[in-house]
Amino acid sequence: MTRFIGCIDLHNGEVKQLVGGTLTDKKHDDNLKINFISSKHSSYYAQLYKNHDVTGSHVIKLGPNNDDAAQKALKAAPGFLQVGGGINDTNCQEWLKYASKVIVTSWLFDKEGNFLIDRLVKLNGICGKDRIVVDLSCRKTKDGKWIVAMNKWQTLTKLELNQDTFTKMSQYTNEFLIHAADVEGLCNGIDDLLITKLYEWTRSLDKGLKLVYAGGAKSVDDLALVHRLSKGKVDLTFGSALDIFGGKHVTFKKCCEWNEQQ
Repeated sequence: MTRFIGCIDLHNGEVKQLVGGTLTDKKHDDNLKINFISSKHSSYYAQLYKNHDVTGSHVIKLGPNNDDAAQKALKAAPGFLQVGGGINDTNCQEWLKYASKVIVTSWLFDKEGNFLIDRLVKLNGICGKDRIVVDLSCRKTKDGKWIVAMNKWQTLTKLELNQDTFTKMSQYTNEFLIHAADVEGLCNGIDDLLITKLYEWTRSLDKGLKLVYAGGAKSVDDLALVHRLSKGKVDLTFGSALDIFGGKHVTFKKCCEWNEQQ
């Protein structure tokens, strides 16, 4: 059954909602589009998700200066939140002291964008399959393919999302996080075709495999839409549209009510 999954996006130590496609590595970037900056600390959102049993929620470090805020969120709800951003084989165990799972992205690729399966195998040996989430956030190309993007979604890798990709990786992880970077933060609607494809690519795999989609959600009705398109296989996160992040389209209360009904 499709569920609402919470997110805490950190940028320069603050909880923010950004237009994902505008992120860069620049310290000061006038082109960065910020939808919301919270006056509340990351720990507030961690406790909020914990108190309402929004399991599977995650905190993502978007760039540097976010470790302290991430740690405070994790320690506010020990063993409850997943954490991503700069995760690799040397720091994963430290983060797992308080996180339920680690989310790994760019470290799985070399500078040319080649996927390094040996690194995922190594991480599996350190953390275990049940404590790894592979972030396959992507952009859609002109020829209709979804290509995994790394480095804050700015660099396209050489890895295409398809059945073969999920089949190979599911040997070493049982959860994937997929941001549709082209629609992330825009509140203009989800990429319904991508969600349909996510179901098609993974329907023959282990029933325990978890898929979480993020990007463009603008209405609580999107939960029912994702449920229908993915036969309940894919979960959904809300960001900029959610009232706890300054949004006017979706209430946190309604999302929690949906989870309770499921």
